[in-house]
Amino acid sequence: MFLSRRLSRFFLVTGALAAPIPAFAGGFYLQEQSPIETGRALSGGAAAGDDPSTIYFNPAAMTQLSGIQTSIGASALMPFAHQTNRGSSRTIPGSPVRAPVNGGDGGNPFESVIPVPSFYASAQVTDRLWLGLGVNAPFGLKLDYDDDFFGRYDSLYTNLKTYNIQPSAAYKLTDNLSIGGGVDVQYVKVTLTNALPQLSPLLADGFTSLKGDDWSVGWNAGLFYTTGDTNFGVHYRSGISHKLAGTQSISGLLGPLAAANGDFAATAPLDLPDIVTVSMMHKLTPNLRAMITGKWYNWSKFKGIAVTSATGTTTKELDYKDSYSVSLGGEYDVSPALTLRAGTMFDRTPTNPQHLTTRVPDGDRVWLTGGATWNMSDSMALNVSYAHTFVEKANIIRPDSYYPSPATVTATTLAQTSGNADQVAASMTLRF
Repeated sequence: MFLSRRLSRFFLVTGALAAPIPAFAGGFYLQEQSPIETGRALSGGAAAGDDPSTIYFNPAAMTQLSGIQTSIGASALMPFAHQTNRGSSRTIPGSPVRAPVNGGDGGNPFESVIPVPSFYASAQVTDRLWLGLGVNAPFGLKLDYDDDFFGRYDSLYTNLKTYNIQPSAAYKLTDNLSIGGGVDVQYVKVTLTNALPQLSPLLADGFTSLKGDDWSVGWNAGLFYTTGDTNFGVHYRSGISHKLAGTQSISGLLGPLAAANGDFAATAPLDLPDIVTVSMMHKLTPNLRAMITGKWYNWSKFKGIAVTSATGTTTKELDYKDSYSVSLGGEYDVSPALTLRAGTMFDRTPTNPQHLTTRVPDGDRVWLTGGATWNMSDSMALNVSYAHTFVEKANIIRPDSYYPSPATVTATTLAQTSGNADQVAASMTLRF
C-alpha cells in the first residue's frame, strides 16, 4: 500500500485543505453591532435613526442626527456549546471494519468572554448633507476544542476575524425622504486547524493548519422615509468576495504519508453574503414606540469553495441556503432622562443539515433582550443592554475523506450539538 511521493502530497494537501473550509459558510454573522439595537433585538434596524450606529444599519437615517455625534461601545459575548458523540468512526484501508473515534467532548470551545467592539461618528455638514464613519466587526468566530476531541478530524481550532471600515454619506432629498450609502473596506484573517488520521488508528494523529488573510471592498446603500410618527427604512449591503492567501502546514504523518509533511502556499475564496434590511418604527404614543425589522441573507450564493495550492485545485460542495431574521421590539420613555426597551428575534441558520460541522455548531436562534438609555445630559448618554440567545439542537453527520485509493481513510463525525449564549453590551453616545 505504498503511495508515491507525488500522489501522497497531492491528495493529502487537497483533502486536508478541503476539510476545514465549511467553517466559512455557517452562522458566523455577528449581529452585535450596536448596544442600543441589542436591547431591542435589532428591531430598530434601518428605521430607528436615533444613534450613530445607524451608519451600519442604514446610513440614510443619519439625517435624523443633528450636529456631530459619536458612539463608542462593545458587546461581551458569553457563548456555550456542547458536543455529544453519537458514534463517530473512521475506516481502515484494506479492512471492512470501521474503528470508533473516541475522545472527550472537546469542552466548551468558546472563550468565556468574547468582546465585539464598535465605533461610529456622524456629522451634519449642511441642512441636507451628512457624513459618517463606522468601524466594526460584522463577521467572526472563534472555537478551540480539547486536543482529544472526538470530532478532531473535523475541527480543533477556528479563528475567523473581520474588521470593517465604512465611510458613509447621507443626503436629505426632501424633509421626509433621505438617501445614503457607503463603502465597506474589509479585512479578514482566518486560522483553521484539525487532526489528520494515520493509515492505522493505533498511531498518533497528524495535524494540519491553514492560515490566510485578505483585504477587499464592498458597498451599501439605503433609503429612509418619515411621516413624523412613522419611519420606514430599506437598506442593501453588498456581499464581499475575499480571496484568502496564506499557508497550509502539515505535520506528524508517518509511513507512506510522511512525504506530505511540510508547508505549502494556498489560496481559498470566501464569499460573504448580500444582506437586505427592511424596517418600520411607529410612535404609538409620544413616549411609546413599536419596531419591526426583517433581514434576508443571500447565503445561497455560497455553493462551494475551491482551494488552490501548488499541487492543484479541489472543490468542496456546500449548498448553503438563504436565511432570514425577524425582529420585534419596543421602547418607552419613562422620563426625558430614561428610556427602557425590549425585543425578540428569530434568526434562521444558513447551514445545510447535510453539511453541518463542529467548526460552526449552529442552529436556528431565538433572542430575548432588554436594555436602557440614561441621558446623563443633553450631550451624553449611556446605553446598556442584555440578550439571551437560545440555539436549537442539531445533529452533525460529517464524513471527510483523506488520501487516494487504496489508502483512503474516511473519518465520519457523528455528533449532537447544543448551546446558548448571553451577552452584555454598553455604549456611550456623545453629541456636540
